Amino acid sequence: MKTLCDGKKSLRGSVAVAAISSALLLAACGGTSAPSDNGLSDSEDIQSSSSSPKVESSSSVILNGDSLEESSSALSSSSWSSEGTIGSCSSSEKEPSSSSSVELNCSALLEGETGWSWNVPKECRFNPDIAYGTMIDSRDGQTYKTVKIGDQTWMAENLNFDPGQGGSGDTKYDWSWCYNDEPKNCAVAGRLYSWAAAIDSVKLATDADNPQDCGYGKECGLALRGTTILVQGICPEGWHLPTRAEWNTLFTAVGEESTAGKFLKSQTGWYNRGNGTDAYGFSALPVGSRKVDGDNVEFLNDGGYAGFWSASQLAANVAYRMYLSYGSDYATLSYDHPNNGFSVRCLKD
Repeated sequence: MKTLCDGKKSLRGSVAVAAISSALLLAACGGTSAPSDNGLSDSEDIQSSSSSPKVESSSSVILNGDSLEESSSALSSSSWSSEGTIGSCSSSEKEPSSSSSVELNCSALLEGETGWSWNVPKECRFNPDIAYGTMIDSRDGQTYKTVKIGDQTWMAENLNFDPGQGGSGDTKYDWSWCYNDEPKNCAVAGRLYSWAAAIDSVKLATDADNPQDCGYGKECGLALRGTTILVQGICPEGWHLPTRAEWNTLFTAVGEESTAGKFLKSQTGWYNRGNGTDAYGFSALPVGSRKVDGDNVEFLNDGGYAGFWSASQLAANVAYRMYLSYGSDYATLSYDHPNNGFSVRCLKD
């Protein structure tokens, strides 16, 4: 099978088997219904965006079946490469080595899309004009795209490490979820984590040198407000959960808080023409959140909202998170209940 390079950008990546099957079965993707506003805190002030960037995607994606198999070799640390994997087409006419390689036309999958669809592989959501790097999480062998923005190197996709299966002993707990509890959705959006899981409170509590009693109802001295202590949290070795200050550094690198959302949001998938330009390759997807209200638990706001945990606390029962909305160009740092579930983006040490 030959790569489509006739005037088109070619993306190379891998997705879970479920994502491939879904994409092949569907010729077009429908949007989701209007997101609920109850995923946003009452204290949040969102301004409407008047800009509606037009999306012109003509990319194709090659999904290599070989990369779906977990590596059997034990890696001593996370492997990171600054070499870009997106934004260029190979002139080679050589056929892919794997008989299970599948080429998908992202243009066909995204044609007519007016909102979010879980049936579009995440590879179709990246900016085809960005030269992404890659890193490998040694804990489970998953590969992530990375991007350098200013002086920071970020994961360009959401973390998908499952501490309940990939962890062991004291690190094995179940405080993360796939959207709607559908495992196939994790292949597209990564996992949603409670704040305790995001900071890896179990690991912090068992640290022999500096044990920290963190998590829900606990105000520990870790990354409080303006401190610069690095919290690895649930991130791979060599990466960490960004502090509030580091999120602000990102906003400054792309302009300012009032316009950062437009530049950080993906070019497709956002409800009601709320797509961004993804000018820097951060590629934030509107994958929603998991909301806990007493005994009631619901997944909501896919297509309209993206939330990312910070390592910083405001108080014992409140932690900072960054959020983006379909109706705003803002990127906002606000606070939320630690039991709610949001995405995690790791930052390179």
